[in-house]
Amino acid sequence: MGRLLSPLLRGTTYTRVLHLWVPMLILSVWMFIDQATPWVPALVLLPVGLIPAVRTGEGVQARLMLMPADQESVVSVHRADTWRDRLRTVLWLETRMVLGAVTAAATVWLLMLVFELGRLALGGSPLDTPFLGDLRPHWVYALLTPLPLVVLYGALVGLGELVTAAARRLLGPSAAERLAALEERTEQLLERNRIARELHDSIGHALTVAVVQAGAARAAGDPAFTDRALEAIEETGRAALEDLERVLAVLREADRPVSGRPTLVDADRLLESARAAGAKVEVEFAGPLDTVPGPVSREGYRILQEALTNVLRHAGPVPASVRLDVSGASLVLEVRNPLPADSGAAPGRGSGLRGIRERAALLGGRALTGPADGDWQVRAELPMR
Repeated sequence: MGRLLSPLLRGTTYTRVLHLWVPMLILSVWMFIDQATPWVPALVLLPVGLIPAVRTGEGVQARLMLMPADQESVVSVHRADTWRDRLRTVLWLETRMVLGAVTAAATVWLLMLVFELGRLALGGSPLDTPFLGDLRPHWVYALLTPLPLVVLYGALVGLGELVTAAARRLLGPSAAERLAALEERTEQLLERNRIARELHDSIGHALTVAVVQAGAARAAGDPAFTDRALEAIEETGRAALEDLERVLAVLREADRPVSGRPTLVDADRLLESARAAGAKVEVEFAGPLDTVPGPVSREGYRILQEALTNVLRHAGPVPASVRLDVSGASLVLEVRNPLPADSGAAPGRGSGLRGIRERAALLGGRALTGPADGDWQVRAELPMR
């Protein structure tokens, strides 16, 4: 019983009825002008529905009055830019007019029936109606008075559900709008994954350098070395804080374009940080780094950062070689270091290496990680175009 009466407690039930009555205002005005042609308003709706902006107004009304709790994807508020959407809008207007007329007729006749049954129950004679004119007054009609109200309640709830279903069908997003929404959602997910990789690479690199430097300073017992280690930790930590602030700014302001990300031109900062941690890094450049396109250069910087972080984290302060070749159609980035004594400690399944492969794949390139000729190798090939 409570489930049957629950629509009475929902505000949506009443806003849907109001939505159905709105077209009747237009029809009522026209009936004052010419009662012989009640079909004229429905005819006028045909060209009105072809106006692109009408779909926006109808979508806003449907969202607010028919489905306020489910607005995001079921009804579109965009203009009707295609003829298909315009024809759907015309069909919606006509459907809304028909359902509004049924609602008005059911409301008027059923309430009139309640009134007539009440008059008969109280001993009065009914008005001149086609279905009650021959009935005689009797108190038993008081028992039938609630029946039209129940029917009216069911009719209004049912018509509200019907017009809502029609709105979802006729005012719902078109195929192009659904595709655009899917692309936007995909971009949001890619952005979240990129931010996660950014945090992993920058903060992970800084913490790795700090841990290695602190351990080396404690083992060395040399004040001069300790000072250099603290200076390297400070510089690396400051750079990580800058990266963190930039990523947090993106999270706070989603529409703000991402700028200021480091590129391969700033690779010296990474190399000096690794050297300060005790690694002997040899670098080989082929071609000018400033000619590398921005997206490739930024992702290449992060790949180099993660590769050096893996060297320090899993192999320690060992000799490492870095090669950057931009002389061809692709950027070739290679980092090699001796395999650690414990081969089980060699990286191969962590999120960092997976992030390297994902970055390369997003740019249409590829990345290889694993043992090669007695060394651990990270090699990425990123197309320049």
